[in-house]
Amino acid sequence: MIDLTTSGAVAWARFNRPDKLNAMPRSFWGDLHTVLDRVESDPAIRVLVFHGEGRAFSVGGDLDGFGALGDTDDRRRYMKEALGAYRRVEELDTPTIAAVHGHALGGGCELTIVCDIVVADTTARFGTPESRVGLVPGLGVVRGHSQLNLHWMKYLVLTGETIDAEEARLAGLVNRVVPEGEHVAEADRLAQAIAARAPLALDVGKRVLNRHSGEGWSHGIEAIALLQGTKDMAEGLQAFQERREPTFEGR
Repeated sequence: MIDLTTSGAVAWARFNRPDKLNAMPRSFWGDLHTVLDRVESDPAIRVLVFHGEGRAFSVGGDLDGFGALGDTDDRRRYMKEALGAYRRVEELDTPTIAAVHGHALGGGCELTIVCDIVVADTTARFGTPESRVGLVPGLGVVRGHSQLNLHWMKYLVLTGETIDAEEARLAGLVNRVVPEGEHVAEADRLAQAIAARAPLALDVGKRVLNRHSGEGWSHGIEAIALLQGTKDMAEGLQAFQERREPTFEGR
C-alpha cells in the first residue's frame, strides 16, 4: 500500500489505501521494508518523506486483521515485524520527514514518532487509541517518551484520546504546523534544505542523537504479544466491530 516515487534527491512514500483511511494491514510491514531497502540502495536519495493519500495520514493498524492473529508465537512474530520496521525507519541513515494531514492514529502516530521531522497541517489529529481495545501502543511505550513530553505521552496512552496539531507541537511530536493542505509543500521545502547539507555530517549527527534508540524494543514485543491474547482485547475488538463501548474485566 506504499507508492514510492523520487524527485531529485527526495523520495516520497505515499500511503495509498484511502478507502480504509490508510489503515495498515499485516502486509504493510513488508511493504515498508521494501521501501527502506530501495532508499538505502540508492545513494542519490538524500531525504525520505512519508505522506497519506485521501483524507488521512493513517489511522493505524487494520483491526480486522488483529482477530486473525494466531497463538503467542504468531503474535510475537507480528510484533517483531511491526516494531522491526519502525526501528529501521528510526535508524535509517537517510533523514525522514512525516507530512501529516487528517488522522494519524495508532501505528500512524507511531510512525511519526520514529521520523526525524514531523510537519502537520491544521487538520491533523494524533492519538494512540489502543487502550480502547485492550492494548497499548507498542512503539509508543518503547520510544514515545524520547520524543514527547512524558505527561503528554501518558495522556495519549492512558486516555486513548486524540490531540490536534498545535497540541502535538506543544507535546514535542510535531515540529511545524502549517495551514490546511500545505503540509506536503512544507515537507518538500524542508527536504530540499536537508538534501543540500553534507550527507556525512547528517549521518553522524543522526547516529549520535539515536545512540540510545535500541533500548526497550524486546520488552515492547513481549508486552504487546501478551496483551493480544487477553480476554479484554477480544472484548475490545468485538465492541469495535459492534460499534459499542467495551466492558473490560482486567483479564
